Amino acid sequence: MSSEQDFLGPEDQQQIVAAIKQAENRTSGEIKVHIEKYCPDGLPIERAKEVFEELGMQKTTLKNGVLFYLAYEDHKFAVIGDKGIYEKVPHGFWDSTKELLRHHFSRGEFTEGLCKGIQEAGIQLKTYFPYQSDDINELPDDISFG
Repeated sequence: MSSEQDFLGPEDQQQIVAAIKQAENRTSGEIKVHIEKYCPDGLPIERAKEVFEELGMQKTTLKNGVLFYLAYEDHKFAVIGDKGIYEKVPHGFWDSTKELLRHHFSRGEFTEGLCKGIQEAGIQLKTYFPYQSDDINELPDDISFG
């Protein structure tokens, strides 16, 4: 087990995966969480874009993948979506989600912050990408670690 996986215990990881599954029951959007100790270049948005590509998130049919990126030792995070999301949502769409994450992360509540942020993203995405009865889970719901 890597040190990144040690950061969140098995129960914490199960809670986050459950939050992803629950959020994806509201929307056709695909949600992933990536956690690593340090942000290699110090720029969480740029690193999140790299991880997004590495995980193949740009391959979803509707281009509606969302990545929650966390570098916990550096106290940095980012929330990014694919181009299909940005073509439909208003500017500042992720602001409330990022504030929710910031609030919990500043208190060391990483699991709770991720779960609430994922829940918020699912609710927000539902408006633009409602769940379809024939929806296929295009990305695994597990947490990836760097």
